[in-house]
Amino acid sequence: MSKRDYYQILGVNKTASQDEIKSAYRKLAIKHHPDKNRGDSNAEHKFKEINEAYDVLKDSQKRATYDQFGHGAFQGGGGAGRGGQDPFSRSAGFEGFNFSGGGGAFSDIFEDLFSDFGSGRRRGRTAQSQVRGADLRYNMQISLEEAFKGKTDTIKFTASVACDGCAGTGSEDQKKSTCSTCNGSGKIRMQQGFFAIEKTCHTCNGEGEIIKNPCKKCNGSGKIRKEKSLSVNIPAGVEDGTRIRLAGEGEAGHRGGPSGDLYIFMSVTPHEIFTRETNDLHCKVPIKMTTAALGGDLEVPSVDGTKVKLTIPEGTQSEDTFRLKSKGMTKLRSTARGDMYVHIHVETPVKLSKKQRKLLEDFETENEEVSSPESASFFKQVKDLFG
Repeated sequence: MSKRDYYQILGVNKTASQDEIKSAYRKLAIKHHPDKNRGDSNAEHKFKEINEAYDVLKDSQKRATYDQFGHGAFQGGGGAGRGGQDPFSRSAGFEGFNFSGGGGAFSDIFEDLFSDFGSGRRRGRTAQSQVRGADLRYNMQISLEEAFKGKTDTIKFTASVACDGCAGTGSEDQKKSTCSTCNGSGKIRMQQGFFAIEKTCHTCNGEGEIIKNPCKKCNGSGKIRKEKSLSVNIPAGVEDGTRIRLAGEGEAGHRGGPSGDLYIFMSVTPHEIFTRETNDLHCKVPIKMTTAALGGDLEVPSVDGTKVKLTIPEGTQSEDTFRLKSKGMTKLRSTARGDMYVHIHVETPVKLSKKQRKLLEDFETENEEVSSPESASFFKQVKDLFG
């Protein structure tokens, strides 16, 4: 009798993903398992059939071969289970499941269902011993001018580095042995029936390896404390709170594990003249009352160290704002610049001489509506409002 199509047996399309194939198999395996269908030869046949199909389709190489050549590619022993063996066996005390590890598809699904309890799938050898080092933070303060131009600076800090006495391995002779208690997995696994429990191996503390000759310099940890000196490039245009990452410059990993990263957090010192908003700068410039009334030219400072000429038109008022294009901060990763906004503040003269006072009094007697239209309009509205 010809064999049924493996995809048809599992009820999936030929384009099904591995997750879809696994999910379909899991449902069918539980439905047709002989323990749930005692004495039903048809269920037992289907159970063997779906195991045979899954054993091929779960393997990408076998699946590709099957897609090309069909069942003929596995004639002579490549079909069901491993070597054609039935993965189902009735080992005493385990009610029909084979936990020996040599038994095919249903054994794999059982691992998926139950080995996630606690720490997940079994880790390979040394998976736990290769622990990544911690990340570090370094706070750097710079001036607004330095943020505008960028700079290269040298920083110093203390961190753990790989021990030079054992090359970071923790072993004096740089040799490690596989833990015989857990066979390198770092876990001790106990099973009974449908339940599986894993706990950290007490012999190797979950690392899967044993160091018989610990390094005296680092006491077997594989790392020592040391002052590090790094040259850091601060790009032009950084803002307050900008974070710069230096990969691999953090704490050393445990026993040869990868190092963490160093994060430099930028803090820009408040400026005496400029206030920053993203890439734009704002500054408050005081001018004389006469300059505001008559107009004139003045020079205002720029963050790049130069001075910019600004023309003040006659009749300028306090809080009038002038925009100086491309005179702001450098934009990060660009040669372009933001703008600078000059906010005018008209100063009232103090400590007048008699002559100055007389001149202002004469000025006051002139046509108020012409010289101060805004105030004249305001007081007229007050008079009209209150009679």
